[in-house]
Amino acid sequence: MNGTIVIVGVPSALGGHLPGMELTPAGLRHLGLLDRLRSRPALGGILLRDAGDLSIVPGFRPDPDPRAKNRAAICELLPRQRDLVATAVAPATSPDAATRLLVLGGDCIAHAGAMAGLRAARPDRRLAIAWFDAHGDFNTPDRTPSGDVWGMPFAMICGRGDDDLVSAASGPTVHDEDAALLGGQVLDQAESRALAASAIAHFGSGMLANEAGRAAVAAWARAVAARVDGLYVAFDMDCLDGAGGWAVTMPEPDGLSLETATGTISALAAAIPVVGFGATGITLANGDAEKTADAEAVLAEASLGSRRA
Repeated sequence: MNGTIVIVGVPSALGGHLPGMELTPAGLRHLGLLDRLRSRPALGGILLRDAGDLSIVPGFRPDPDPRAKNRAAICELLPRQRDLVATAVAPATSPDAATRLLVLGGDCIAHAGAMAGLRAARPDRRLAIAWFDAHGDFNTPDRTPSGDVWGMPFAMICGRGDDDLVSAASGPTVHDEDAALLGGQVLDQAESRALAASAIAHFGSGMLANEAGRAAVAAWARAVAARVDGLYVAFDMDCLDGAGGWAVTMPEPDGLSLETATGTISALAAAIPVVGFGATGITLANGDAEKTADAEAVLAEASLGSRRA
């Protein structure tokens, strides 16, 4: 047996204006996600341990705040997620018994709590992040067009935004030069400028679909691998092309095929040990739930099936 994958659910749709994501962790378990994971060849011999869901009641609450919807609730839940994750992945006594993280979202604020927990468990470790998303999630309360905090967690992880939100995420938990946005074909103008002015790499969906783009991702990963100890893969399922009928909250056109996404993750994992994978942005009532659960298992396998972590 090669280590453990611990599963943590984050049933939150507090980050925005659309309900449904708060039901996803329980819904995926009901669809047999754990059995789907166990059936993936590269996950064979790895123990799956379900740590349950973070308590978030209510999981969705409308809020008209134009700067940061449900700010207080999010600032309360993220430190609790940090502590839950840190305890769940606490260093094992043997390197051969390493524990890695699988997050079931919920909205994308779950990735901010995941990174905080991974850092809290091993403060000595430097982590990289691969942020797969149709959107940038790089807004702040000062430049958001909507007030949706689910459009801010990548920025929070990188130390940008209002102090209370960044602090709740223990930000920054990653250096800009160790972060990449993959997809990102639907960006707000202000966040596009902020990303372009940063050291964060951006690999668009069209770029990833061709050989030169995939080579660029592999080169980035090799360079980052020289200075980091692990990688967290944050995967908003809306980065998959909206024409695929995926059960996602905000489907978008011109996204990645599942094959391209899986191949890209595999290239990253070949260079950097993956310490965690999280899937967010799923609303099971919005499309083919069975197909989406299968896709999550495939993506988790590409991320966590490596024996290097």
